Amino acid sequence: MTILVIGATGRVGRHVVDQLVKRGAPVRVLTRDPSKAGFPAGVEVARGDLLDIDSLRAAFTGVDTLFLLNAVTGDEFTQAIITLNIAREAGVRRLVYLSVIHADRFVNVPHFAVKLGAERMIEQMGFSATILRPSYFIDNELMIKDVIVHHGVYPMPIGGKGVAMVDARDIAEVAAIELIRRRQGPVDVPVETINLVGPDTLTGADVAAIWSDILGRPIAYGGDGPSGFERTMAGFMPTWMAYEMRLMAERYVSDGMIPEAGDVERLTGILGRPLHSYRDFARGLVPSA
Repeated sequence: MTILVIGATGRVGRHVVDQLVKRGAPVRVLTRDPSKAGFPAGVEVARGDLLDIDSLRAAFTGVDTLFLLNAVTGDEFTQAIITLNIAREAGVRRLVYLSVIHADRFVNVPHFAVKLGAERMIEQMGFSATILRPSYFIDNELMIKDVIVHHGVYPMPIGGKGVAMVDARDIAEVAAIELIRRRQGPVDVPVETINLVGPDTLTGADVAAIWSDILGRPIAYGGDGPSGFERTMAGFMPTWMAYEMRLMAERYVSDGMIPEAGDVERLTGILGRPLHSYRDFARGLVPSA
């Protein structure tokens, strides 16, 4: 039997596949274009789409455990509902689902509300599941590195409450560990939720100071205002998605993304090592600095 990884071509999903292969687990990935997959030897590649029922059913053949990562799309909830139903139809009882931290609080943000709905489905459908709730991805900084380096501004409006940014490598390794644990354990293990956070809770000013130190020159924080951020996002994504990103940024400012007591210690215990820090990730983006 095999672990099916859905969402395998993104930053987190590729790391999940690598971590599972490293641990000797049998892996199948679902992708629209197998010719562009580029996964390690031994990984099965199934062509399909979450709205193509025949291909989805075929992908679940011989699968006993599922990793589900839904991209942020206009039909994300439909994709989640269908996938969970097809999984249950195929007899799959064990899964790890990638949700988002504060899904139960930031419900005015569409993809947070969607993920909360999927969490409730998982609970009601009787899966043996681990729900992973990551904070803001450190890896998002890849999109804004040039703005920081060439324009001297940290542009993400993350506010002054603090955001515990998490590295995709840490997300993926916890996911792989939980997939294997679920796969090897009994199916009546209750649903468990794990917050995925970084070791440091940073404000916009904190992040700008880190970049100033790394680059050896002043980097300014661009401020908390969401309007300019929305306009920038609308330049390279659909306007509905840019508005959704604005809503999310407003919650960064008003609430932050702050770990609960014990989150960092729990994660270091699962991983058996320290979490990747924002400073180390940023330094890796500009190794010549």
